[in-house]
Amino acid sequence: MGEGRARFCFGWTRARCREQDKGVSDPGREPETRERWAELFDQLDLNKDGKVDINELRIGLAARGLLRSDAEEIVRESDTNHDGLLDFEEFSQYLWAHEKELRLMFHTLDRNHDGRIDVGEIQQSLHNLGLEVSTEHAIKILQSMDRDGTMTINWNEWRDHFLFNPLHNMEGIAHYWKHSLMFDIGEHMTVPPEFSQQERQSGVVWRQLVAGAMAGAVSRTGTAPLDRLKVFLQVHGSSSRGINLWTGLRGMVQEGGVRALWRGNGINVLKIAPESAIKFMAYEQIKWLIRGRNEAGTLRVQERFIAGSLAGATAQTIIYPMEVLKTRLTLRKTGQYSGIVDCARQILRKEGVRAFYRGYVPNTLGIIPYAGIDLAVYETLKNAWLQRYSKGSADPGVLVLLGCGTVSSTCGQLASYPLALIRTRMQAQASTEGGPKLSMVGQFKHIISHDGVPGLYRGIAPNFLKVIPAVSISYVVYEHMKKALGVKS
Repeated sequence: MGEGRARFCFGWTRARCREQDKGVSDPGREPETRERWAELFDQLDLNKDGKVDINELRIGLAARGLLRSDAEEIVRESDTNHDGLLDFEEFSQYLWAHEKELRLMFHTLDRNHDGRIDVGEIQQSLHNLGLEVSTEHAIKILQSMDRDGTMTINWNEWRDHFLFNPLHNMEGIAHYWKHSLMFDIGEHMTVPPEFSQQERQSGVVWRQLVAGAMAGAVSRTGTAPLDRLKVFLQVHGSSSRGINLWTGLRGMVQEGGVRALWRGNGINVLKIAPESAIKFMAYEQIKWLIRGRNEAGTLRVQERFIAGSLAGATAQTIIYPMEVLKTRLTLRKTGQYSGIVDCARQILRKEGVRAFYRGYVPNTLGIIPYAGIDLAVYETLKNAWLQRYSKGSADPGVLVLLGCGTVSSTCGQLASYPLALIRTRMQAQASTEGGPKLSMVGQFKHIISHDGVPGLYRGIAPNFLKVIPAVSISYVVYEHMKKALGVKS
């Protein structure tokens, strides 16, 4: 080979490339192909020892916007001598086999055999697999791979996009497109995920909901002390001036011991399952009403936002008494209630049924600004990152999505926090001795007159402090639960 070839054969792989030029040539292994593989191998081999270990592969995948967890599957498929490392021969064998699969999938998508995949072919292929996507979503899928701006995908763009993504068939590709691009974690508070008929029949829906419920339970339990401090500061308002994070937590421990930090967490965890199930079922029904007779069509983002908000309001209406119980149990003093049932019995006897829906109006009103801002900020941040930094990847990466979700959730909370504070005060009215029994407007005027505008945001500091740990814990547990339940990412 000439000097042009030498530019692509790095380190010890240069000699191996030359040996292969003289030896047996496998089908599809043209010199240019081996040069490209040698360049990729050298990029991954960070310590230049002629081997790629699992950590080097994870770093390489993360740099390409791919999931680091895919590294284990690539090594498992490629490591023929089971030493936990990939040499150039094993690496080449994996790429050769994987490129063959990718070429077959490319030809399956390229229905008119013109060597390019367009938007219509993406939609048709997904339709054949039982997944309906709008033209808008199909364009997003195409743009994530279209590096030359032609609004079509050629073989090189297709191959490079999926080269290190261990997907072996069109079903896997469709699942990847669906969950990494269109319905990812940032929308989970606002818009429930879409599931195909096949996923419903196979039980994926309920396994995913169980994984989400478990993640929420662990996350809420881990951040419960901060949540209790937030509620305490919201309800006691001006009387809590001078209380900071440390003195507030210390006061709770002095009053009821370490366990007092988790008061109200039991029912907060218990309401996850019914709330998630009701929200999902309501969303499916509302989606059906919006879609009408066009059962094959998918909802636009705005329609999914409306459906998600209405589903959230429905779920909140049904489980709202549990929200009131959670606030009362969170604020209770030692010995005030013996448990959830005793708390409910005392409220019913002393205050009547209506007490279980105190604060319902501000709670429902708060869903719209929270949901709208959460979704708008998330979409804006994610799309801005993709346009600026993404090099043809459909998935901006887990850390980016978590960051977008955290920022958008924080913005949503900031906008709806005054309504959440008024709701909590109304829920707790009977438990605050001597406190006025005020309506929503009355509460607003009372807070402004006594505490000023900052009073509407009392308790927001511990609320913000729990966002990052809550998101992180929830994500880690969710991923582990999906693996345990056999739900593929």
